[in-house]
Amino acid sequence: MPFSTLGLRDTIVKALAEVGYSNPTPIQQQTIPVILQGKNLLAAAQTGTGKTASFVLPILERLADTQTQRKKRIRALILTPTRELAVQVQSNIVAYAKYVGVSSFVIYGGVDEKPQKQALLDGVDILVATPGRLLDLYTQRAVHFDELEVLVLDEADRMLDMGFIEDINKIIDKLPSERQSLLFSATLSNQVRALAKTAIHRPVEISVIADKSSAPKISQWLTTVDKDKKSALLSHLIKTQAWDQALIFIETKQGAAKLVSQLEKRDIEAECIHSGRSQPVREQILADFKSGKIQYLVATGIASRGIDIDDLSRVINYDLPYPADDYIHRIGRTGRAGAVGEAISFVSKDDFKNLCMIESRLGHLLERKVIDGFEPKKPVPESILNYMPKSRQNKSKTQDERPTLSLGKSKSDSKDFRKAKTQKAPVKKGPKPNPWNL
Repeated sequence: MPFSTLGLRDTIVKALAEVGYSNPTPIQQQTIPVILQGKNLLAAAQTGTGKTASFVLPILERLADTQTQRKKRIRALILTPTRELAVQVQSNIVAYAKYVGVSSFVIYGGVDEKPQKQALLDGVDILVATPGRLLDLYTQRAVHFDELEVLVLDEADRMLDMGFIEDINKIIDKLPSERQSLLFSATLSNQVRALAKTAIHRPVEISVIADKSSAPKISQWLTTVDKDKKSALLSHLIKTQAWDQALIFIETKQGAAKLVSQLEKRDIEAECIHSGRSQPVREQILADFKSGKIQYLVATGIASRGIDIDDLSRVINYDLPYPADDYIHRIGRTGRAGAVGEAISFVSKDDFKNLCMIESRLGHLLERKVIDGFEPKKPVPESILNYMPKSRQNKSKTQDERPTLSLGKSKSDSKDFRKAKTQKAPVKKGPKPNPWNL
């Protein structure tokens, strides 16, 4: 099925062909016709399935025949969680709109706001923005929303994870009620659905689960290692397996800087990006990594959804992420566009509960490999696939012990039920259970 059958004009299809897009992905096939009909949308699809084109292409089709006429006005707003993702979305818009007279711009924090205010002065058709910087410029009256036609919440689950719910709600309150609203997310959690209820009126819901034939070809495995041996293990694998490139995820910016220093002492050149580095520096490092000038990039979670490289060979979870969904987003950086990828996790004993949650989320255990010379002194227990956090165990146990009231009971039975409901269960003394054997 070519893109032209979806109702997109020839100039857009021509631009898509020039960037190597021949046929739409499943999420694009299902969402583009719905959006072109002007309907609101709640869509779920995993990273790397073509979500950006799913909303950008119909927006271009909608806006192509007219342009913003008034100063400081925008016609479409795309909210993203990170600067890196905002820049990526904007670059895609520029490529897709090559032969369409639609203007676009991106704004984010961490850089001088004056050039951004100047760019908005004459009006922009499509604005890509992070929530914080958008609110800043709105309060300065650098941008107005009264001509807005389309709102897109991109990577909504990530925005909620990063604590943007208050900013998002403030922005939504300022938008015209008569608008088309689109929400895209890798997962449709209860929090995402709650946001959709306030932001989107009667949306069409689409969820695309990739089948085995179209799923990314990612080889996933883990190796157990003591925490203080992780950097030595990473250096060993880079050298002995002659890795051409690797994106290495770590939890803290202090840890990222330390790891780069440890690698350099072993004659391995690496760079790192994290929230402590300026935006221009981060952009340059990402550009160098994409071009191959930098082989090994150490990154905190800010890059998990902001790097789009078709031929990234492998992703390393130097530290396991939390929550488990972040694992999906991280490994989605490799195995893109039909390429084969590799995802490797370093797991120490104190990562065990995290590992169980990740494997439960995946629905299968990860293959374990032993690296000679790096066997852990503190062994990692065998995984528990049906892992349930202790808080949920306690909640489930409380519900199981709660008395129930069946139909047909007498009034005295009902009184007994209410009495049982108010009485506290006797406290059982004894050693606490330790299902982990830690």
